[in-house]
Amino acid sequence: MAGFLLQLSYTPQAWADLMRNPQDRAKAVRGVIEQLGGKIGAVWLAFGESDLIGIVSMPDNLTAAAFSIALAAGGACRTVKTTPLITMEEGVAAMEKAAACGYAPIGAET
Repeated sequence: MAGFLLQLSYTPQAWADLMRNPQDRAKAVRGVIEQLGGKIGAVWLAFGESDLIGIVSMPDNLTAAAFSIALAAGGACRTVKTTPLITMEEGVAAMEKAAACGYAPIGAET
């Protein structure tokens, strides 16, 4: 499964609703994520640009995009940002592939 960093910010109305009815939204969406074939990792509330930060595993990019679209369409989030994650092993493989691809930047001697 692929890993994704999920960052979202709630609307003022969503915060007002959460103040009236405090709840763990990770628990609220767990069933949806599992129905999509995914799993929730760690989830944190945060202060700053994002109100909630979490790690989710999804079968593929399409499924992660579907979940992000559903969150954004729900109206409680001001922003939803989903970032694909790769393992360190995959990152090293990407570095090796980049080194061998033959790309020359502008101004480089060829």
